[in-house]
Amino acid sequence: MPTPQSRRERAREERRELILRTARELAESDGWQAVTTRRLADSVDYSQPVLYGHFKNMDAIADAVALQGVEELVTVLRDARTSTPDPAGGLHALATAYLEYAAEHPAVYEAMFVRPTALTFASADTPALLKTAFAEIQAAIEPFAAGDDPETLTEVLWSALHGQATLTQATRLRPANHTERVALLITRLSGNSDHQGGLGRGHTRG
Repeated sequence: MPTPQSRRERAREERRELILRTARELAESDGWQAVTTRRLADSVDYSQPVLYGHFKNMDAIADAVALQGVEELVTVLRDARTSTPDPAGGLHALATAYLEYAAEHPAVYEAMFVRPTALTFASADTPALLKTAFAEIQAAIEPFAAGDDPETLTEVLWSALHGQATLTQATRLRPANHTERVALLITRLSGNSDHQGGLGRGHTRG
């Protein structure tokens, strides 16, 4: 039988998840600028002090949403990368999946990689989830590193994907050319032209 303490802990975790889920829904529908602690408290029917009992401010809430997103992205990237035994095919599938995730969850992606954040990147203090996501990208590009430093090459690939994701979201790129951009990127990085024209599911939000 659950103890009073375990019930309180479960209730606290459920409140935390509700806050994050609601913040995420509001951000996806109206943008992060519309997500305030007052609006969030009203939406979850808790007082603002209850919110502050879980998160010190809105930035902390956005960072928690970001970590949720990274956890989802890790699964998406791993599934894509391992969907084929062909390294170039796996790289193309990973790139496509990354861009699809960014397009389908723009507010979460913004929290992950665009908004100012207290999360630490590229250091010993980087959260394990962020390191795992980076490692998935590295696993896809490393077979093509040759004499290049794999981590640097991973940063180049990630930068290119992030640039495409953010410029597409801002409607700065030609929507009809998404497939060609991904194919060209993978061809240049892998030296393999067999995957021009696209693999995987494609990108419907280009």
